[in-house]
Amino acid sequence: MPEQPLVRLVRLTLRPDAIEEFLDIFAEAAPRIRATPGCLSLELWQDTRYPNILSTHSRWQTAAALEAYRSSAYFEATWKRTRALFAAPPFAASHNLVTDDRF
Repeated sequence: MPEQPLVRLVRLTLRPDAIEEFLDIFAEAAPRIRATPGCLSLELWQDTRYPNILSTHSRWQTAAALEAYRSSAYFEATWKRTRALFAAPPFAASHNLVTDDRF
């Protein structure tokens, strides 16, 4: 059986004064992340009640594809810039896709 796509959610609580800087970093990084082998999609969500809480939602062909990206020098450099903007530790979770919009 082929490996299921992996869904990755990362919740980022930013300092309120750092939102614009983060959006600039994301705008710069998103096209490159989307072009990474195995990346099927990438979205950025903003909490409706707390605008300094943003979440990335990405879908990867396999867990190995995500890990290859996370091991890259580009990820390390981008994450270093992003980490400096946090007001709280990030929360990340990976999920196997069980159902999709057909159900």
